[in-house]
Order: sequence, then C-alpha cells, then structure tokens
Amino acid sequence: MESIGGDLNTMAPRPFPGSQLDAIRAISTTRHYQPGDIVLAAGAPQDRFVLVEEGEIEVADPVTGGRLMPGTIGPGQFMGELAFLNGGPLTLTMRACAPTRTLEALRPDMLRLMSAIPEIGDHILTVFSARRRRIFEAGDSSLVVRGAERDPAVARVASFLHRNRIPFHEEADGEPQVLWSGNPIPDPTPRAVARHLGLDLKARSAELFDLIIVGAGPAGVAAAVYAGSEGLRALVIEDTAIGGQAGTSSRIENYMGFPTGISGADLTFRGQVQAMKFGTCFAMPRRVEALARRDTDFCVTLDGGEELCARAVLVATGVQYRRLPLDRLETFEGAGIYYAATEMEARLCARTEAVVVGGGNSAGQAAMYLSRVAKRVHVVVRGASLADTMSAYLRDRLEADPRITIHTHSQLKQLDGDAHLERVVFTSPSGSHDVDCRALFIMIGAAPNTGWLSGLVELDQHGFVRTGRDVGGSSSYATSCPGIFAVGDVRSGSVKRVASSVGEGSVVVSAIWTHVNAPPPGEVGIGG
Repeated sequence: MESIGGDLNTMAPRPFPGSQLDAIRAISTTRHYQPGDIVLAAGAPQDRFVLVEEGEIEVADPVTGGRLMPGTIGPGQFMGELAFLNGGPLTLTMRACAPTRTLEALRPDMLRLMSAIPEIGDHILTVFSARRRRIFEAGDSSLVVRGAERDPAVARVASFLHRNRIPFHEEADGEPQVLWSGNPIPDPTPRAVARHLGLDLKARSAELFDLIIVGAGPAGVAAAVYAGSEGLRALVIEDTAIGGQAGTSSRIENYMGFPTGISGADLTFRGQVQAMKFGTCFAMPRRVEALARRDTDFCVTLDGGEELCARAVLVATGVQYRRLPLDRLETFEGAGIYYAATEMEARLCARTEAVVVGGGNSAGQAAMYLSRVAKRVHVVVRGASLADTMSAYLRDRLEADPRITIHTHSQLKQLDGDAHLERVVFTSPSGSHDVDCRALFIMIGAAPNTGWLSGLVELDQHGFVRTGRDVGGSSSYATSCPGIFAVGDVRSGSVKRVASSVGEGSVVVSAIWTHVNAPPPGEVGIGG
C-alpha cells in the first residue's frame, strides 16, 4: 500500500513500542480467527479496537469476494479508521487471511487509554486520518452511489457524502440509486444514509448535555474542540455538512498557517476530528426547529420531533445564501441550481459554461474553482464592480482569468429546461444574454439562520443575534438570555471571516464553562 508521510502506511502502520503495547494488552481480551473469518463486516459499528498479535487481516472486495487491496494488517498493527471515534461503521469488510490472534479492547476503554496516554492517541489518530483520506480519495467502500448526475435525490446524497469526507464508490452507469453492501437504500436521502453510517442522533432524550452547539461551521467546530478539551459534555447538531458555507470554499488562501491554501472542507474536517478526539459528539444531518427554556436548562426540538436538553446553548448557525425570486427556482434546485461549488458540482461544468451569481469571496472562489473545468464561467454581479465586496487578491485573479467573464450591473431573469436546468437568461447594460449551461451557482446576500430561536434572544433589525454590551451580556458572546451564547457570522457585528469565526468559537468556551459550572442559585456563600 502507498505511504502518506514518512514511513506511515495507511493500511499497515508501524507497531506500538513495548510499553504502549503493554498498556493496550492490559485493557484487551484475546480472540482467534481462522482464514476467511470476518473480523468486522462492512456496516458493523466499530465497537472495539483490534490489534493483530499473530496472523494477517485483509480487506475483502464487496463485489468479487476476493482481496480488495494488496496490503494487509500484520503483527503489531491495528485496523479501523476515523469512524471509530464515534462508533460509526467501517465501509469495508475486514477478514482474516491466515490463522490470526488479536488483542481487542472495547471502544470506551480504548478512548480512555488514548486520552490517558497521548502518544497512543496521536499514533492512532494519525493512522485513522491517513486511512480515511486514502479510502475517500480511492472510492473504496461498500457504499455505492450510482447515477448522481441523472437524479437530484441521488446527487444530494453524493454531495452530502463528499462534503463530509465519507468514503463512497461512485458509478456513472446504471439506474440512479444508493446501495449499501449491495442492497439499495429505499428513497435515499442524506439522513437515510446517515443512519446507515451511524452519523444520525444517538443521544437519548433523557440525557442532559453541558452544551448543545447548533451549527458546525468554523465557529461551531472550534467551540466543539475547546468544549471537549475543557471537559464539557457537548453535542454539535448540523443540518447539512461539517464546515457550513466555509466548507464549500475550494481554496482559502488567507488563513494563517496555510500559505498554499486549504479547502474549507479540509480545514473544518480536521477540526471535527480534534473535537471527536476530546469526546464531543456530532449529529447530522439534523435541523433544530425550536428552542425552549426549562427552568435553568434549554431544550431544542429537532426536525424528527426529538427533544434534547443542555445547560447552555451556543448559536453558531451562520448565514445562508438568499434565494432569488425566479420562476421554477425550486424545480431546478439540485438539478442545475446549487448553493455550493464543490468537486461534485464542478463535474457538471466540464466542457460547458457555468454561471455564478454573486460578488462576495465565496462567489469568487467558486468562479476560480469552476474555471479549471468549465469552458467559460460567467460571474453575474448587480453592483458596479467587485471592489467593495471581494478581497483584492481574488478580484485580481478573476479579472486576469481568460475563462471568466464578469458582468456588472447585471441580474438573472429566466431559467429554462425540462427536468434539468439547460439555459439561463440574464440582463446587463449591453442587453439580454442567453447562456446554455447545466450549472448555476447562487451566492448572493446572506440571511441569518435564527428562526429557530423562538424569540428567546434579542436580534438586530436584520435578524442577527445581539451579544455583549449591546444586551448587557456577561461576555462578548453572551446573548440577552443567560445561558445562550452566539458566535460567528450569525452574531450581530461579527467580522465575516473564517479566522475570526474560529477565534470566537475558541474564546466563547471560557464563558460557557463558567456558566455551566456556576453554583445553583441560593448556594453562593453557604458555609461561610
């Protein structure tokens, strides 16, 4: 198998040193397998850590039944990947290919050991992360997405998987469907697939969290990392994908520490792994529909009707692009109209023309990304120029790219097509323009996601959450309701940048910790 970084092999990592191996052995039991025995089937939860003492484990091909990869896991090496952190399933079947003896530790025991001995945890996470990347990029998985370009429902599943870095195998031919271990998933949706992958909600309504974080953009993920590291029992609820709008950015070049740039999805995915390392849980794709106060706690109602409660709530829902008032807009959403420009959507632009509506950084990054594959990219902007809405470095690149045409003082007017978008019409001072395209990206104006707050906190005239001195809050990120905090783009007066959102999500945890650990009313001063 190929290596990623130094001598680290993605499927067969280096063995643990003796003292670390002894620590693992102390929490493990011994199991024996014969050739052909399944150690862990695709779809089964990773409920235990498996280390090979003698023998060999291979990856089975879900179609042929043969060996899928040339590499195997041998003595001193271990199996598993990132889904181990939340007890999610492997998307590949692991089986013994020789008489094999293993050490197997229950997942909760192994997570405690990884926390107690950081060297063990760091080694395991490095290997798990490298495996996830290798499997994701290779498309080695028992989860198959077929015909995404011909079915909007299947395309939404593919986009969900891709944005969340979940390994899946993609096929262009055949009836559009999503299959798990060879069996079609009826009426596939992101949530239905999430259930198979263990990403859906696992918490019980009776459980009380210290903190519920609503939204998994940069601010929410940063808060998830710091909340977990401070020992808070936290749950992150996200309705689409880790990363939020930042997760759709193909290349962020002005984030400190990444001089050659990093995609928003990669940046926030790394943060998610860190948060899971510290015990923070994630539930997606789930949407919070309402918020209520119950004595000193808060309860959120989810789209499935479940109610979850916590001592504090962090509002990190960010903003969403506004929808244009156009006929047939809903008809073409997911079938030619998109609000993110990731690799999945970019494929639809190959050797054709694409249209991006918007003049902000997200629109500019999308246009640059799409210009690599599209014959031409039209950027439609209502204003006179991009100078007031886009970073200078990005604006200069758009203007210099021969495959990008910027149309100022322009507006989209018409959408045409049958089951899929085929043509758009926009107007400019020079007249009406018809563009044959199968991909239109709408990235205009931002509306805050605050409708679910049920009137519990004060909003400004634009619907953003007021915090700090504006409402007499105990911290810069406290809202008018003690116990509810807000960070990132959803906060009134915030700087709409990834770095500032990460900073706010990191800093707010100190105030949340103080609130959660404050003595109950009436106990202050007792015993003095």
